[in-house]
Amino acid sequence: MSNQETSRTRHRRGSAKPTLKDVAEAAGVSSITVSRALNTPERVNGVTRQRVFDAVDKVGYVPNLVAGSLATSSSRFIAVIVPSLSNVVFIEVIKGLQETFEARGYQMLLGNTDYDLQREHQLVRTFLGWSCSALVTAGLRHSEACRTLLSHWDKPIMEVMELGEALDLNVGLDHHEAGRCMARHLLERDYRSIVYVGACMDGDYRADMRFSGHRHELEAAGLEAPLIELDQLGSLAAGTAGLDRVLKEFPDARAIHFANDDLATGALLHAQRLGLRVPKDIAIAGFNGLPLGQHVTPRLTTIQSPREAMGRRAAEQVLRRLDHQPVTRRQHDVGFKLLVGQST
Repeated sequence: MSNQETSRTRHRRGSAKPTLKDVAEAAGVSSITVSRALNTPERVNGVTRQRVFDAVDKVGYVPNLVAGSLATSSSRFIAVIVPSLSNVVFIEVIKGLQETFEARGYQMLLGNTDYDLQREHQLVRTFLGWSCSALVTAGLRHSEACRTLLSHWDKPIMEVMELGEALDLNVGLDHHEAGRCMARHLLERDYRSIVYVGACMDGDYRADMRFSGHRHELEAAGLEAPLIELDQLGSLAAGTAGLDRVLKEFPDARAIHFANDDLATGALLHAQRLGLRVPKDIAIAGFNGLPLGQHVTPRLTTIQSPREAMGRRAAEQVLRRLDHQPVTRRQHDVGFKLLVGQST
């Protein structure tokens, strides 16, 4: 990375790294009290302890968890934080990251947020305290406290999955455009009564981005864009429930655009149990391009995201930064591909 780029990065992220003294001043206590609150919290009364914790979040202080002389050494760890370790989508991204990092002698510290931004903040604070060489997070959305923390960190930060205004480096795809793409496909197949089905979209906000693109296309065609949001994350069982709700709440629906392939495949299998012909009675589409959807009959129409390639590209950009090589493009669009099966 060039000196000019280094200067721009530091200016973008903020001022110097906060110290223990900064926390003490913000909390109105001594540095010794701050140290006790962080290392032996049971020795500090509850009110004072909370003042210290609030000050830590406010100034973005990260306690260094690496003891002694090791604290100033560069680690060979790279922190990776994802919202789920049971979702194959993130497993494939991790695979691309891991193979690329390990080939260069780096190991990953892996954290799972369960789609909880407060848990992400806790993980970031812990991982940064272990003097990681870089951080990779799945997504651009963070709590304000987490953003404050990262704004003072001077090592590479890579945000993957979607595109947008990033803290540092960004590799992903345009989810709004992916939603538009599938909606256009359904409209071109002459479907006019189309329901979008998502799940827990406050946490899975990329599904909401795709719904935004879907709605844009339908409204441009003069059509309504009804939404059903399930209260359980994507699974075959949730897809079954989603189809039941569509049939009950929108009996005239002729196509369903599901937020992911797990939901879509569950609905497709349930339609067969109900004696519904797909796509003649009801068309079904998904997102992700998972192998499961490509091995059912009829084969699922979906949007394929290059997840493993996304992980590799992200790792390559982080390694360039760690090697002090110039990164001419801080954002990379990995794109997507419409896979037209027999379900639409």
